[in-house]
Amino acid sequence: MAADYKKITMDGLWGNNPALVQLLGLCPLLAVTGTVVNAIGLGIASTLVLLGSNLTVSAFRKFVPESVRLPIFVMIIASFVTAIELLMKAFTYELYLILGIFIPLIVTNCAIMGRADAFACKNPVKESLLDGLMMGLGFTAVLVILGAMREALGLGTLFTDMHLLFGPIAENWKITLVDDYTGFLFAILPPGAFVGMGLLIALKNLFDMRMQQRKAEQEPDPGSRPERVRITG
Repeated sequence: MAADYKKITMDGLWGNNPALVQLLGLCPLLAVTGTVVNAIGLGIASTLVLLGSNLTVSAFRKFVPESVRLPIFVMIIASFVTAIELLMKAFTYELYLILGIFIPLIVTNCAIMGRADAFACKNPVKESLLDGLMMGLGFTAVLVILGAMREALGLGTLFTDMHLLFGPIAENWKITLVDDYTGFLFAILPPGAFVGMGLLIALKNLFDMRMQQRKAEQEPDPGSRPERVRITG
């Protein structure tokens, strides 16, 4: 059976987005999205772990006994998280300190374990890699959008401290939206994260509902059949 790459892509980015639809990985998503750089950092780390774990689980799926399947998946994910953690310590140490415990906690992210158990262990390597990439990008997109919302409302800026992730080249990437902005503390605190996430989920549901209504209006009514007209000469 040919793989439906378009469906895998759309499921990861939109239809089955791990944050907006599956509602998985919400703890780190809500905790670290105070700024865009934090969101991008966690998103990249999560995506790389998804890619690595999906690849490994798919490649060895036929050799893993059913009785120890989940513990082996946890060990695989933990190995990739450890590698990512060491890389962040080496190259983005200040950002690693800001993200703190939420980098090691990627091991317990249900979005990553869910993809290993629901998709990678049942599909070939190519499809599993695409699924991991799209799910990671979908998760990262929600992180960045929420981080941008909270940073703009809370600090009046965008792309603050991007040099923590991209180095000296990003020193001047900061955009000041409002001069002499006093800040909106609610947006930076956890309640602001919950409200922002709720708005994103509501907007997605509204968009999906409108698209379904438009599709229903464009489809012909199956109960209505064209009448036959008999013409006699």
